[in-house]
Amino acid sequence: MVDITSNIILLKKQIPASVRLVAVSKTRQAGEILEAYNTGQRLFGENRVQELLGKKDLLPADIQWHLIGHLQSNKVKYIVPFISMIESVDSIKLLRTINDEAVKAGRVVDCLLQVHIAIEETKFGFSTNEIIELAAGGEFANLQGISLSGVMGMATFSDDLTQVKREFTDLADCFSHLKSHYFADNINFKEISMGMTGDYLTAIESGSTIIRIGSLIFGERNIKN
Repeated sequence: MVDITSNIILLKKQIPASVRLVAVSKTRQAGEILEAYNTGQRLFGENRVQELLGKKDLLPADIQWHLIGHLQSNKVKYIVPFISMIESVDSIKLLRTINDEAVKAGRVVDCLLQVHIAIEETKFGFSTNEIIELAAGGEFANLQGISLSGVMGMATFSDDLTQVKREFTDLADCFSHLKSHYFADNINFKEISMGMTGDYLTAIESGSTIIRIGSLIFGERNIKN
């Protein structure tokens, strides 16, 4: 039996107060999420829109939901009315769609730009050069429905922490360049979301401000997702 309460308490003792914890609740039941909620946890991350929609009305309204998986443009409209942050903005098309839907909904949605830092080609995200070119070209200006809040990345799934550290450093460097050259006056552009169960300590050492933890809280998943 997994002790979710103890796991969260222990984890929060290990991370600095400046680092926010997103409890990755994909495939988890509402009761498990509620147990985490009852420890004071309010940030939860979901990968799939349909699964998120099926859970949110079963749980307390003050949960701050983060969408952390690949998001299809045609599903944006379903989450924009309530989502706290979309961490996985991986294309300019998606960014524009979120902006349009947020304007319609009368909201400003916090978003992170997902950067492809891993070796695996299957992971989504902009290249660092693409983001810099877009920023330099003014593509991120005048987005009335979006607050760009920083960057997100997923390191290579590897036991080689030297490789992982290198990738996290690349993401932190990308953030620093964007911040100093294009977002210096934007106080909301402050987040670096990187680090999961296997590498969150390395991520924090590299400058992460948001970590996304699932199995360390809820135990190993029985369902592959």
